[in-house]
Amino acid sequence: MSRLIVVSNRTPGKGPAAGGLAVALRKTLAEREGFWFGWSGKLVETPSSQAHFEDIDGLSVAQIDLTKSDHHAYYAGFSNSILWPSFHLRLDLATIEGHWYEGYRAVNQQFARALLALLRPDDVIWVHDYHLIPLASELRNLGARNRIGFYLHIPFPTTDALYAIPHHNELMRDLSRYDLVGMQANRDVTAFTEFADHQSPSSISGNPLRSVDFSRSETAAFPIGSDPDAFAKLAVSPAGTKMIKRVERVLPGQRLILGVDRLDYSKGLPQRVEAYEKLLANDARFRRTAHLMQIAPPSRDTIKEYQETSDTLDAICGRVMGRFAEPDWSPLTYVKRAYGQPSLAGLYRLARVGLVTPLRDGMNLVAHEYVGSQDPANPGVLVLSRFAGAAEIFPDAILVNPFDTDETAEALRMALDMPLQERIDRWTTLMEAARTYSVDNWAHSFLNRLSPPSAATASGTRDILYVA
Repeated sequence: MSRLIVVSNRTPGKGPAAGGLAVALRKTLAEREGFWFGWSGKLVETPSSQAHFEDIDGLSVAQIDLTKSDHHAYYAGFSNSILWPSFHLRLDLATIEGHWYEGYRAVNQQFARALLALLRPDDVIWVHDYHLIPLASELRNLGARNRIGFYLHIPFPTTDALYAIPHHNELMRDLSRYDLVGMQANRDVTAFTEFADHQSPSSISGNPLRSVDFSRSETAAFPIGSDPDAFAKLAVSPAGTKMIKRVERVLPGQRLILGVDRLDYSKGLPQRVEAYEKLLANDARFRRTAHLMQIAPPSRDTIKEYQETSDTLDAICGRVMGRFAEPDWSPLTYVKRAYGQPSLAGLYRLARVGLVTPLRDGMNLVAHEYVGSQDPANPGVLVLSRFAGAAEIFPDAILVNPFDTDETAEALRMALDMPLQERIDRWTTLMEAARTYSVDNWAHSFLNRLSPPSAATASGTRDILYVA
C-alpha cells in the first residue's frame, strides 16, 4: 500500500486531540504508513527550508517553521480575514489587504518545497482546508505527479461570494490541480459546480483569465463524522459520570439545554441565547425547570470581529440573567473554556436538548457527538440549524432557521415537551446516520476514491458514497 501524507495548517500536538480535524485523522494515519506534515506553531526569523520530524504520540510528524510576517499574512490575514468570512457568506466582515495574498501564496510555496523533498512517487497526499488551497498547484509546478486530494472542512461559498474574494480565479485554478476535491455537503458541491459551469467574468483588475479546466478533477460530498460508539462509551466512563453528577447537584430537577462551540461569529451564539430568552418570556413553565449551558472557548481572539462577538454574547447573557434570575435560580451558565471529550460526553448525555444552531457551518461535529452520547432508553433531542452540513444527514433533528429566534424558541419548546417514544424514534434514526457517516467510513470513502484504482480495489475498505 502506498504511503499516506496528511497535510494541514497545524500538526497535532501531544496529548488528547481536541480539534475535529485532529480527532478525525489520528486513527486513519495511525493505521497506515506515512506522516503528517504542517506548520510547527513556531515563528522564527529565518526558517529552515527542510522539515524536521518528531514522534508525537506514535505519529510521525514533519514540521516547518514560519516567519512572523508570513504567518500573519497567510493565517490571520488571507485565510481568516478573507477566506473564512467569505466562505461563511459574511462579506461584511471580510477585510481586504492586497499583500495578504502574497504571503498566503508564499507559505503554500514554502510548504510545497519542504514537502517535495520528502515524497516518494507513489505517495498519496491528502491536503486539508482553506489555508492550503494552492498547495497542489505549487507541488505540480515543482514536478510532483502524485495523487493529491483536497478536503474542505468549511462551507463552499455561493458564486457571488466567491467573486468577492481577491484572486478567486487563481484559487479555483488551484483546486483544479487536485485529483479529488471533497466537501462536506451536497450544497457545497452544487455551489462549486455552479462556478465551474459558468466561470467568472473578467474584471478591471487585470487581463481576463482563461476558463479553468476542471475536467481532470473530481468533486464529491464526503460528510465527515465522529466516532459515535466511542462517545457512547465516554458518556458512561468515570469522567463522564463524574461530570453528570456535578451538574445534577447544582441543577436538581432541571432540564439542560446544551451548546458547545468555539467562540466564533459563524456559530450564531447571540441569536441562540436570544431564542432561549424568548422561550422563557413566552412560557413561564420553563423558568426554574430549564437551564441553558453554553460552552464557548475563545478562538482567534486577536481578530477584532471575534472580540466583538464575545462582547455581544457577554451583553446578551447578562441581559437574560438580569431579566430572569432569582436568588435561588439561574437561567443560564456561560463557560469560556474547553473541556475534554469525556467530560463533554457526560454533558451531552445529561442534556435534554442539544442546541446546535450555527449561522453557517461545514458539518458540525458537535451534532454527531451529541447523538453518539445519548442514553438509548431516554435520549435527548437535537435542535439543529438547517445551514449546518449535518442537516443533510440528520433530517430527524428539529431543523431551524437560526436567524429566526422565534422559530428556534418554538423548537426548544417542542424539544422540552417531546414525549419519550418520539425522542427514541428520532434518536434511533439519527444514530444510524451517525454510524453510517462515522469518521472511519469518511476517511475510507475519501481515500478509496483518491487512491489509484488498483490500490482502492485491493484495500477492501468500505466506500460510503453520499447520495442526498
